[in-house]
Amino acid sequence: MALDELCRLLTRHARPDLTTTIDDVLIIRADRPYPPTPTIYGRVLALVTQGTKRLALGDRVYQYRAGEYLVTSVDLPVSSHFTEASPELPGLGVGLNLDPATVADLLLQLAPGDLPAVGDEMPAGLAVSTASGELLDAVLRLVRLLDQPRDIPVLAPLVKREILWRLLTGDQGALVRQLGLPDSNLSHIARAVRWIRENYPQRFLVEEVAQQAGMSVSAFHRNFQAVTAMSPIQFQKQIRLQHARLQLAADGNDIAAVGRRVGYGSLSQFSREYRRQFGAPPSQDAVRLRRAGQPVS
Repeated sequence: MALDELCRLLTRHARPDLTTTIDDVLIIRADRPYPPTPTIYGRVLALVTQGTKRLALGDRVYQYRAGEYLVTSVDLPVSSHFTEASPELPGLGVGLNLDPATVADLLLQLAPGDLPAVGDEMPAGLAVSTASGELLDAVLRLVRLLDQPRDIPVLAPLVKREILWRLLTGDQGALVRQLGLPDSNLSHIARAVRWIRENYPQRFLVEEVAQQAGMSVSAFHRNFQAVTAMSPIQFQKQIRLQHARLQLAADGNDIAAVGRRVGYGSLSQFSREYRRQFGAPPSQDAVRLRRAGQPVS
């Protein structure tokens, strides 16, 4: 079976830094079920081949297991972890960063009616589906190239393109299609998401960010919530807290300074929101992270 071979290949090629010799291809391995880890998911396909993974985005919770994949269309602050993993049966998955330019090129080559029509409603920026046999086969052929390094420069781009085609024509085609449309509502929301991520310590008016995105305030709110499952202010708070946790994991001796650097003027507010998000106050969480050696990015 494709999943069995994928598990063997991923086990053999997994690295601590997740990278592989194929650009934009990552291998995820977990030998035990770590606590939820905050991170940023960009435009990515993430396929689980063994174990079960749980992911939270705002107040939405997703769970996907062997043979299921997650796809995202914009940078999103999430918490994720394998809930089923052991040294004997590690959690395994493969990730592929999605290239909007390739999606756009595929869309240009299609004739009208080649893809199902989609409605006007903005698709969520994250979705989970069962992988088709064709998609699993394409992913397997891509991972097999790790054993054939001479073939990677020629064949990897072709197989990546096929994977994108399988996604475009699959259950989440409407979501993936948005990546290749330069003037879609998603592209406007992605621009706003990028601005908030780059300027997260700053206060901002939603009206100003909506203007940058080229939308009315009401349309911006509606579409931002649909894509990210959060309001712009909630999104900013998630980014702030994730950056704070990264800094505290490295050096948790000055909690107040970390809070100020990520945009909090009040230490009490920072500690309160941090505890609500991560289940412990900043000082305790920093000690816990350093003792456990838990990855936080």
